[in-house]
Amino acid sequence: MKRESQSFGYCRVSTPKQSIERQKRNIRSVCPGIPMFEDVFTGTKTEGRKKWESLMRTVQAGDTIYFDSVSRMSRNAEEGFETYKQLMEKGIDLVFLKEPQINTATYKEAMERQVQTVETGDAATDELVTAITQAVNKYMMRLAERQIKLAFEQAEKEVEDLRQRTREGIETARQNGKQIGQQKGRVLNVAKKNKAKPEILKHSKDFGGALSDEECMRMIGLSRNTYYKYKRELREEGLEE
Repeated sequence: MKRESQSFGYCRVSTPKQSIERQKRNIRSVCPGIPMFEDVFTGTKTEGRKKWESLMRTVQAGDTIYFDSVSRMSRNAEEGFETYKQLMEKGIDLVFLKEPQINTATYKEAMERQVQTVETGDAATDELVTAITQAVNKYMMRLAERQIKLAFEQAEKEVEDLRQRTREGIETARQNGKQIGQQKGRVLNVAKKNKAKPEILKHSKDFGGALSDEECMRMIGLSRNTYYKYKRELREEGLEE
């Protein structure tokens, strides 16, 4: 027996520098208590995202998936657009909080607004009216599809722009004689930092959590200097890509 329709949230981050908490807060601000599927440290494509794959096995026709933005679904334009169409064809609604113009509900409204053919009783006139009506409806659907594809293309472009700025920054630093990468003989506990930063983002009041700085330090097991260093780095890095 088919269950009642449900709503789900999907969030993802690509690196340890990012916080998934803001995405969750934004989604739950419109859907309190919504079940959340969370992927961390993923690439631009959906392939290999364990929680996304789990969500795809869970959703059914009539369900709704909420995203903070289209970039959380996919930053690969071609794949994102195809996934969008596949889910909509299965009867699954998609809601993007930052790009409401491409919600599946908007697309469906475009289909419902299609012009109806009017019969005049004259064969030649009816043939002309039908051809014009079909052309108008086809144009409306292509326009709606183009809006959707543009949103995914913009998300993909942001990734490429970020990579280009990173390459340019590294080259500028190299030309200025700055050390690129880890200095020989210098030991950095990268694993500890990568583990601690997401915990700070999750629990610190400064990032939307419930714990004070002292409570965070004790829970994560960091010294005061290291804790505040990581907090400073998080603010400089930003919470989202």
